[in-house]
Amino acid sequence: MTDVDSLERAGALLQAGQPIAGAAICGAILAREPRNAIAAHLLGLALKETGDWSQGERWLRFSIEIEPDRGEFHANLGNLLRKSEQYVNAESAYRRAVQLLPHHRAARRGLAQTLNDLNRPGEAEAHCRELLASDAGDGEAWEILALALTALGRTVEAEAAHRQAIALNPADAIAHHNLGALLVSMKRPEAMKSLQTARGLGIEGYNETYNRGGAALNLGDLEGAEAAFVRAVELRPLDPEAQRMLARIRFMRGDPAFVRSLGTAMRANRDNMPLQSLLAELLWHAGDLSSAETLLRDALGRAQSGAARSMLAMVLLDQGRLEEAEAEALEAAAATPGAPLITANLVAILIARGRAEEAMPFIEAQLQRDPFAQEWLAYEATAARMLGASRYRELYDYDALVRTFDIAPPPGFASMPAFNLALADTLNETHGSRRELLDQTVRNGTQSLRSLLADSSPVVRAALKAFGAPIDEYCRALALNDQHPLARIRDGEVRFTGAWSVRLQRGGYHVNHVHSAGIVSSAYYIEVPEEMQDAALKSGWLKFGEPRYPAAGLGPEHFVQPRPGRLVLFPSYMWHGTNAIYGAAHCLSLAFDIAV
Repeated sequence: MTDVDSLERAGALLQAGQPIAGAAICGAILAREPRNAIAAHLLGLALKETGDWSQGERWLRFSIEIEPDRGEFHANLGNLLRKSEQYVNAESAYRRAVQLLPHHRAARRGLAQTLNDLNRPGEAEAHCRELLASDAGDGEAWEILALALTALGRTVEAEAAHRQAIALNPADAIAHHNLGALLVSMKRPEAMKSLQTARGLGIEGYNETYNRGGAALNLGDLEGAEAAFVRAVELRPLDPEAQRMLARIRFMRGDPAFVRSLGTAMRANRDNMPLQSLLAELLWHAGDLSSAETLLRDALGRAQSGAARSMLAMVLLDQGRLEEAEAEALEAAAATPGAPLITANLVAILIARGRAEEAMPFIEAQLQRDPFAQEWLAYEATAARMLGASRYRELYDYDALVRTFDIAPPPGFASMPAFNLALADTLNETHGSRRELLDQTVRNGTQSLRSLLADSSPVVRAALKAFGAPIDEYCRALALNDQHPLARIRDGEVRFTGAWSVRLQRGGYHVNHVHSAGIVSSAYYIEVPEEMQDAALKSGWLKFGEPRYPAAGLGPEHFVQPRPGRLVLFPSYMWHGTNAIYGAAHCLSLAFDIAV
């Protein structure tokens, strides 16, 4: 048998899934002819298939050293490098392959995938578009494009690209799974169907299980969600996100030992700072400030972390220990200059201590990075209020920017009471948890488990449509200069960015907060207790102007009385919360954010 025949035999063995036999043939050829590029290359591919990536890479590089202008050699090296997560080197290999063989589709697909891996989705999209321009039937290119579009936040286009990939290859399990994952992120109920299809096609493991948990949660199936996240944690006990989701669901289900899985993993991995910080964070949000402080001090005693120190500062702030909180926050900010969350925590503490002048440089620096960041606009307004600056009234002009609308009955409903009754019946079904979300602003209440934007019920669709006219009126009436952060809502095409329902029970209220995902936010009241009619008590009333953490002289300045059928619209950057309700009757509302 000639060497040519032997190389063909080795290649056939590789194709047949017998890399060891193929490697033996290539080794024999190289013993006789040490610089046989094809033998060296096939040996590299065979070693890659056996799992010996290091030696595989060495032989692939050696083959390129012998024959540097063979594009397919560079493409195969790129495949190995990407598989071993050497993304920068993989990009170089793929680019050389495409340079040598511009029409090598697999190399260009590999390059696009690697650019996605490197968080450069815009460049990945460009290569996918080039591939599809020459062959619109390239299902793999459609799928890579979908991932790039997802990373770019263009979810509608991404969904269409996933569906095109599936239409071209209905048995593409990865495309079904990725579509399901996207639909989970969009809180779409059909996510579960896509994930089940992917599972039937052989997709299994951590990612599939984690996404199935998210799909179950969006459907309001807390039992199914918990079971899925239990399995995800079994597969990856050290993964913080799986542990976080499992704890959140158990908390919503009223489980007093909601962090037991995380605690077990942390005790078995005492030097794992992310797990210990996560446990402290969850206990902090659940109100167990003492345990959270103990965990954070223990962690910081073994390893320095700006994020953990900043969290400790907030735990101290919640305990009213402002001087200690400031010291920790300053140290955290010095260790990680400019980090938005750490800086925000420092600013919150400085505001609480009445030190607006010291807070202002941090606020201005963050607004330079993002002039429309809602949280930073809120801090800017609060600092301006403390300093007596006119900027406060520009941003918090309650008469002009907080408006109420009494909604007319949508078509098909004889009256507002009839409409609100139907809406209440539907929304109450979305409140499947026993208590509030662990990291949200509701206290003594529940929030709907699925996005109302994805709710297909006619009464929810009618409600969202009924809000259109008040939204248009609100936007048209804004008499603002072009530099005002709210001005951009006047002329752009507005869209909903989120919609949910809240049901407050006895003692229920909203912590003061802002909405980062919108430009204009809202509250629509469906069912309100009798006690809200008392203008002196202001039980459950919506309040504006008071920051998240108490500060001298910074109480609420503006109130709106909830009434059934009343919609309130206001800037998303405006601090708002509610007074508590005291009676047995609950308050049911619907809220949404809009942006351009």
